[in-house]
Amino acid sequence: MKLPTDPAQNLAALIRCPSVTPAEGGALQTLEDMLKPLGFAVARPIFSEDGTPNIENLYARRSGNGPHLMFAGHTDVVPVGDEAAWTHPPFAAEIANGEMYGRGAVDMKGGIACFIAAVARHIENNGGPKGSVSLLITGDEEGPAINGTVKLLDWAAAKGEKWDASIVGEPTNPDALGDMIKIGRRGSLSGSVIVNGRQGHAAYPQLADNPVRGLMSLVDALLHPVFDRGTKDFQPTNLEVTSIDVGNPATNVIPAKATATFNIRFNDTWDAETVQAEIHNRLDQAAGRKKYRPGKKTAVDYE
Repeated sequence: MKLPTDPAQNLAALIRCPSVTPAEGGALQTLEDMLKPLGFAVARPIFSEDGTPNIENLYARRSGNGPHLMFAGHTDVVPVGDEAAWTHPPFAAEIANGEMYGRGAVDMKGGIACFIAAVARHIENNGGPKGSVSLLITGDEEGPAINGTVKLLDWAAAKGEKWDASIVGEPTNPDALGDMIKIGRRGSLSGSVIVNGRQGHAAYPQLADNPVRGLMSLVDALLHPVFDRGTKDFQPTNLEVTSIDVGNPATNVIPAKATATFNIRFNDTWDAETVQAEIHNRLDQAAGRKKYRPGKKTAVDYE
C-alpha cells in the first residue's frame, strides 16, 4: 500500500471533504484512511452538549518507547459564502500557478497534510520513530469550540495519555515560512447584542421604536475608541462585528428586534473577565446616548 508521503496529495484529499463546522464531511474518515497504514490506532469520539451540535473528533496514536509528540489541529472549515463568487471551487483542490485553492488549504488542512507526510516519509525511510506520535484533531475549532479540543484533551487524558511536547498546526507565517515565531496566542471572545424595539410602519415612526438606531449606538461604542495600542509581544486588541440582522423582509416596516454578533481578539493587556467588563461598560454608557435616537427619553433596551 502506498503511504501518504505526498503533502499535496494529502491536502487535496482533505480539501475535497466539505467539512464546514459542524459537518465531518468525510475529513476524519480520510485522515483515518491515511493513518491506519502508518500503524496508528484511531478513535473518533463524539462529544455533545445541550444547545450545541454533536461533534466528531479524532485521536490517533502510533506507540513507541520514548517521548510522546502530539500534533494538534482541526479539519473543520468556515462557510464558503457565495460559492459562485469563487475563482476556484472551494472544495475542488484546484492547482493554479503552483498554488492549491480550497477551503482549509491554509487553515488548517495544509498543516495536517504536511505532518502526515512527514511521519509517512520517516517511516518509509527510517522505520517507525522511537517514541510515540499522536494526532489530536477536532471538528469544532471554527464553530462554538465547545465539543472539540478541550473535551478531546480531557477524554485522552482520562485514558492515560500524556504528552511531552505538541505541535499546533495553525498557520502563523503571513508572508514566508519561518518569518514569525509566536510565544503565545491572543484571547478570543464572541458575543451577541440584541436590541429590543417596537415594530411599526416606517410612515409613522413616532409610534415605533426602531432597534436599528439603538444598535448603531451600541456597535459604534464597541468599535470606538480602540481598546489598546498593543504590547511588546502582541498586536492591538481588535473587535470585529461579524453580523447584523433584523429578520425583516419588508422595506417599509420598522423591525421589532435587531441583533449584532461580534468577535474580539485581545492581547495580554486583558483577560476574559476584564475584556467582558469593558464591553459591558461601553454598552451601558452607549445605551443612554441620543446620537441615533433623537427625541427618545428612554435608554436603549438591550441584552
